[in-house]
Amino acid sequence: MTRRTGSADLPLHGGRVPQWLGQRMSRLGAVVTEAIVLEYGRDEFLRRMAHPFWFQSFGAVMGMDWHSSGITTSVLGALKRGLGPRALELGIHVCGGRGKHSRATPSELMTVGERTGLDGSALARTSRLVAKVDSAAVQDGFDLYLHGFIVADDGQWVVVQQGMSDARKQARRYHWLSEGLQDFLDSPHAAIEGREQGTIVNLADRRAASSRQGQLDLLASEGPDRIVARIAGEREPPAQPSLPHLSLPDRHDVRPADIVERRLHATLAAAADQGPKDFAELLLVPGVGARTVRALAMVAEVVHGAPCRFSDPARFSLAHGGKDRHPYPVPTKVYDHTIAVMKSAVHKAKLGREEELAAIRRLDQQARRLEGRVGGPSVEAVLAEERMRSNEYGGRSVFGWEPPAAGQASA
Repeated sequence: MTRRTGSADLPLHGGRVPQWLGQRMSRLGAVVTEAIVLEYGRDEFLRRMAHPFWFQSFGAVMGMDWHSSGITTSVLGALKRGLGPRALELGIHVCGGRGKHSRATPSELMTVGERTGLDGSALARTSRLVAKVDSAAVQDGFDLYLHGFIVADDGQWVVVQQGMSDARKQARRYHWLSEGLQDFLDSPHAAIEGREQGTIVNLADRRAASSRQGQLDLLASEGPDRIVARIAGEREPPAQPSLPHLSLPDRHDVRPADIVERRLHATLAAAADQGPKDFAELLLVPGVGARTVRALAMVAEVVHGAPCRFSDPARFSLAHGGKDRHPYPVPTKVYDHTIAVMKSAVHKAKLGREEELAAIRRLDQQARRLEGRVGGPSVEAVLAEERMRSNEYGGRSVFGWEPPAAGQASA
């Protein structure tokens, strides 16, 4: 059955994803998707896209702002660009987007139907209905502006859409998953992300079935004029029970409280222990070293990690930083090496040589084994070292390239 899986506060931040980062996000997003499909199948990829904590972590490991609502737009855009050329091969099609792109979703789904034999008209109707539920049946003060629809060749789909509240300077993301969906108006969401902010009207809750029927009966028996006359004397409906939610602050900087330190220590230890064993040949490649293996360990968790390990998405920003220099500038050299290793592993796995993909899997397995059993540097120490070596790693942000640290020669 579909289920609500949580919520998150997503602050609104301005700015755009620069081209140098957007291109890398597309390449990394595509190869991570391919790895998940190879290892677990298309249905599992759709399930993960419907998991709000995983989705946020996926965007963070790509170098996008770890907590911003912009992650939704940038992740969907990166996947649309990166998976487009592979759509027929993978059997995964990404449609929609922000603004005018969201309105083009039905026509894009019709095109997918023509290419795959799916019922494009039914998919387009589903797209419109899902948007209507979250804009009309769920009245929570957030106006939809983004609608992404990802459909597989077998007809399974996931919808990720987002609404905005200018007054609150916040966004709310809604996740839908077709698996187990029986009724669009009977608690259909896989997740709704957003802070509980008082009373809302949610006619898509299964507990509102009697209310929906009552409204139809009332309209039929009394007509709109008598209904309006009644409204003044009606009490507000009781608040919906709150869902567990991830509260993401307005501030940009990453702080120790944002990261589960035992998981970070496990990742660092796994990279230090497993990396030299499994990536000995890779470590001989000029420019590839322990820092790349650390990033790979976090990517490995995005591919293989258990859902319980994604409650601190800020941790995944330590793989490739952030475009606004939080937690530190994007280490472009490390990012490029990560993409190269993942592409090589996926390509060889398609040819039946799974050694590299298995080595990446072992990074995640080792981190799970070590969690809670190893220590390591503090979060502040990890961030300080990264910032000091940013120039060496090709650090870049929307503010430009990072200069050498004081007393450090430029690479």
